[in-house]
Amino acid sequence: MRILFITSTRIGDAVLSTGILDFLLERYPQAKFTIACGPVAAPLFAATPQVERVLIMTKKKRSMHWIDLWKECGFTWWHRVIDLRNGPITYLFPTLRGTHLHRDDKQTHRVELFSNLLKLNPPRGPILWTNETHEQRADTLLPTDEMVLAVGPTANWRGKTWRAEYFLELVQRLTAKTGPFAGAKIALFGHVSERAQAEKLIEGLDETQKIDLIGELDLPTVYACLKRCAFFVGNDSGLMHMACAARIPTLGLFGPTQEKLYGPWGAHCATVRTATPFLDLFGDNFDHEKTDSLMDSLSVDMAYDGAVELWQACASKEGM
Repeated sequence: MRILFITSTRIGDAVLSTGILDFLLERYPQAKFTIACGPVAAPLFAATPQVERVLIMTKKKRSMHWIDLWKECGFTWWHRVIDLRNGPITYLFPTLRGTHLHRDDKQTHRVELFSNLLKLNPPRGPILWTNETHEQRADTLLPTDEMVLAVGPTANWRGKTWRAEYFLELVQRLTAKTGPFAGAKIALFGHVSERAQAEKLIEGLDETQKIDLIGELDLPTVYACLKRCAFFVGNDSGLMHMACAARIPTLGLFGPTQEKLYGPWGAHCATVRTATPFLDLFGDNFDHEKTDSLMDSLSVDMAYDGAVELWQACASKEGM
């Protein structure tokens, strides 16, 4: 039995789709899975059980990447094909049952949107997988006997990136003697290409407190590290959804993106958004590639209060 699962190019959307992948793994424990996704998201599935192949779909002109997928998969009999990108050619794949995401209504959270395809109630939140190598590597990167606050200060475009100096003030307050994470280490996460976004935060933290993981760690190792943290705060990003999948309290900072569609999923998660409403953030002739941060109306006080409220709520649930 073989199942083809076609998911996103972006890390965040790929993570959000893993809830239904997990359901399929449970439903078909003897099946062999092929995962097709973009090159950035592909490492997420390095340790996923029952996966026979991870096919990287590198976008090409005239949608030729779909032809490449046909060459790889179009002559295999599939028990199921689940296509979350609705590629027209996948309707031709030989399968007992095809499931396609026909359209996005822009009103439904991605977890619900994906879960609705398989009629899952309640919806299945994200989950990721690691192996022993990833876990052992994480053990060498983070202390085992101290609290660690995880921070995601970067994002894939500037507009939704809270300024590094705001993150610096926030984490210093959170880990101060009177803060909820008094004395905690601060682990910084992000890709090496995003390092410049976080420079003021990196330079501003005390060396004895900082754990600088902004670099080229593979995604399953990042996930293993996140599982060892007590709390995550960061921009709307794939990293935020990975923290959510790690089941740690996750606070997402939102501005020019909508939490109703992309907020971290679950009772252990919360969001704080800019004081300026979503639609008012975009001026005339808006260009997302040239814009500066659109997050300035989200104050440090707002983020701090959101973190404290979430931490207290999670602590209360654990104590029940």
